[in-house]
Amino acid sequence: MLLWASLLVLAPVSGQIAAPKPVISLHPPWTVVFRGETVTLTCHVSHLRAAEYITWHLSYFGKDLLHKTPGNTLKVHDSGRFRCQTKDSPPSDSVRLIFSSDWLILQAPHTVFEGDTLVLRCQVKGRQKLITVKYSWNGKVISVSNQGQDLLIPQASLNNSGHYQCIGFLERDHYVYKSSTRIIKIQELFPYPKLQVTPSQPMEGSSVNLTCQTQLPLERSDTLLYFTFFRDRGVMLSDWSRSPELQITTIWREDSGSYWCTAATAIPSIQKHSLPLQVHVQGVPVSGVLLETQPQGGQALAGEPLVLVCSVAEGTGDIAFSWHREDTGEHLGRKQQRSQRAELEIPAVGGSHMGRYYCTADNGHGLARSGALNVTVTGTPGNRSGLIAAGATGGLLSILLLAVALWMYHQHQQKSGGRFLENTTRSTLTIGPGEAPHSGCPALVELQQLYGNGYLEEENLAYSEIRIIQLGQEEAASTSRTSLENKHTSVIYSAVKTQLPEDSAGEVRSQDEDAIENYENVQFA
Repeated sequence: MLLWASLLVLAPVSGQIAAPKPVISLHPPWTVVFRGETVTLTCHVSHLRAAEYITWHLSYFGKDLLHKTPGNTLKVHDSGRFRCQTKDSPPSDSVRLIFSSDWLILQAPHTVFEGDTLVLRCQVKGRQKLITVKYSWNGKVISVSNQGQDLLIPQASLNNSGHYQCIGFLERDHYVYKSSTRIIKIQELFPYPKLQVTPSQPMEGSSVNLTCQTQLPLERSDTLLYFTFFRDRGVMLSDWSRSPELQITTIWREDSGSYWCTAATAIPSIQKHSLPLQVHVQGVPVSGVLLETQPQGGQALAGEPLVLVCSVAEGTGDIAFSWHREDTGEHLGRKQQRSQRAELEIPAVGGSHMGRYYCTADNGHGLARSGALNVTVTGTPGNRSGLIAAGATGGLLSILLLAVALWMYHQHQQKSGGRFLENTTRSTLTIGPGEAPHSGCPALVELQQLYGNGYLEEENLAYSEIRIIQLGQEEAASTSRTSLENKHTSVIYSAVKTQLPEDSAGEVRSQDEDAIENYENVQFA
């Protein structure tokens, strides 16, 4: 509700703010009375200092007179127009009083506002009794009473304004008397509100203030007003509130449309709507489009993800982002969101992804493009797995070469003619100082070669095998030759041969190796 102070008519007087305009009230409340009666006028001001005089402006038969009173009341006995003011205030609205000499008068209040109860009184001179009273409005009888009662029109509206007259029948002579016609105007309690939007052309993403502007008259400044706001098709933006203002913290382009407000009283209920006001929300065009990458600088590693980041320095509303390749003309993707930044990810880049990239942004106010960014890809996909495979292959080849060497050594020993039934030798493969272990062998491991050769006399067969024992450095130093046989071993070579008849020396007589049946098996742990 607009407070008293905000409704006053203010004007600078001698460099100071003027006092509010005074208001005149009447007692009795009628503006038409019989001649010889008295009406008391009271000048209502916001602040009346002690010993301050009230100046009365009197208009009698075209003559203007001034009259000062020490108080704020004035007793009147003659017809005329009256205004009052203080030293610092503007004059009040005028009040017209009529002291009539007619036999019958129609009495009405000085001011009647919509929502008030309009009271009309038909009065005969000398306070004689009326047996019948008729009231007419614009020439049409609207009430007939045999009790001579007042006419009450509750919750008067502007439509009740018009020409009123009363007709009375005296009890003594049954003579008919008619009053003079009175023009009664019902005044607005408050004018139709006007919606104000600040700023009038808001930008997307900004705040907007809506104000429902109206004004109460001074005579009804204590009336409580309530406000609410609407948008297209009656969408209610707020509940009823005593505040005539509503703030929309963030407004978007889709909020454009028709807005209006409603002001109302509680009792009696008087509602008035403002005219609709079109609000067009302005968008900020996109600008400052920039394409960046993660990792930065467009440097990508083969097989790794690459994120293309498109951003704008300015731009409101929903923005459509698109990513493109400049060298091939390929369209990579599109995203639309209410954000000034969007990302597009390439899960795993390769050589085919090298080239020049750019992005565009558009929010409906024009498309903007970023500069081109060169993307380079280094490395080859699968390098890490290739190195592992190469290391494993090297280790297997090393074991194979060791097995071949041991087999050749075994062949040499056989040809030299071993006469023992079983011969087992062991040798340790050590790494000299300063030498690195072969890539195929585990760290801190020594290889113990266990060689065995035996003959099965009942079947004339010879069986040979080569084993590998893996030991740590400390274990190798402390393990005896006897305990090696109990360690975990891996057979990497075995052979079974048919023994030919021996000569007197017990040696193999055949000099041809092809005549010996061999059953060999080379294994790798």
